Amino acid sequence: MKSVLPLLIKTHKAAGSLQDLTNKQVQQILRDLSGELLAGTKIILRANAKDMAKQSPDNPRNDRLMLNEQRIKSIAASIKKVASLPDPTGKQLESRTLPNGLKLEKISVPLGVVGAIYESRPNVTFDIAALCLRSRNACVLKGSSEAAHTNQAAVALIKTVLKKHGVSPEAVTLLPSAREVVNVLFGATRYIDVLIPRGSDSLIRYVRKNSLVPVIETGAGVCHVYVESKANLQKAVDIVVNAKVSRPSVCNSMDALLVDKKIAQTFLAMLVPEFEKHQVEIFADAGSYKLLKGYPLLQKAGPEDFGREFLSLKCAVKLVSGMEEALAHIDTYSTKHSEAIVSEDKKACERFIRTVDAAAVYSNASTRFTDGEEFGLGAEIGISTQKLHARGPFALEKLVTEKWILRGNGQVR
Repeated sequence: MKSVLPLLIKTHKAAGSLQDLTNKQVQQILRDLSGELLAGTKIILRANAKDMAKQSPDNPRNDRLMLNEQRIKSIAASIKKVASLPDPTGKQLESRTLPNGLKLEKISVPLGVVGAIYESRPNVTFDIAALCLRSRNACVLKGSSEAAHTNQAAVALIKTVLKKHGVSPEAVTLLPSAREVVNVLFGATRYIDVLIPRGSDSLIRYVRKNSLVPVIETGAGVCHVYVESKANLQKAVDIVVNAKVSRPSVCNSMDALLVDKKIAQTFLAMLVPEFEKHQVEIFADAGSYKLLKGYPLLQKAGPEDFGREFLSLKCAVKLVSGMEEALAHIDTYSTKHSEAIVSEDKKACERFIRTVDAAAVYSNASTRFTDGEEFGLGAEIGISTQKLHARGPFALEKLVTEKWILRGNGQVR
């Protein structure tokens, strides 16, 4: 793993050269990257097919790993959108003259080198590279072995575009997929400015516990939808089904459904046909288990099923006796990612929004909207669930820090 260190040193040096690029140059690099990706679709798909061939057909991560022409078109469009976003660097945040005549200014500047550790999803490789280049940050990427071929093909394409524009290709570095590499990253405080893990809760906890490099947490989402007693039940069915089945392998999908006891029998009877249509496996608490008897994919929930990120067509269900119990349950099990209430009672909705501690809180809408693209921020590195520096979609606007500049004329203290 000693061979990794020279790569980090080169990326650190490349970060400085990015500061000399003009805004137009950066935008053109990304537009060309979008075009090169579309032109290289077959190359990327062949690499992705090699990765897919290594997976078990019933692996729930396959959906996150798989690329097709439509997904590549979507990634290319996202890169082009990032290019069109305002430059987050060089903004004057404050300016004044001190009593001693020193002219003080605060501006936004790149973080420097962004390290990312992520699982399965090869689209993240393009997302992080595009966002970092747009904000003049270099990046070090540590993908998983599952996506090794796809990530290698993606970074080779990115480096080709950088070379064409006379930019150091080391500005985007892909590290070997071996797990031991992360230990080198954890101690690389001289060469990496922030480290961002994106993936399972266990990955994020491991990085947070072991890294000496500052960590920005993203990814793990145990998301709840609470169907309150005054909900429009058809609206609730639509929201719950979308939150669970539209793309179950992503972090903003619903993991636990909380239903008020007053409307549980009627609501679950409406929901069951939709869940059965999509083959959703239900892990039910004692109260909901009685109401759901006869459902073909029904299991009794254990304590471990609440607070569990399923990332598949599985869902925990619990009956609650009102708002207090729902809030208490969410406070206990939430990872502070995305939480939702469905109710026609505006006061109940506003109380839920005010009380629930999460990066994104919804009233009468699916949790599936927690996404940088959906929020109009372009691509994202992940969803930050912490409170320092960034919270919610970790997108272009957050890939900067501050620098104080003081211009004087011989002042001494």
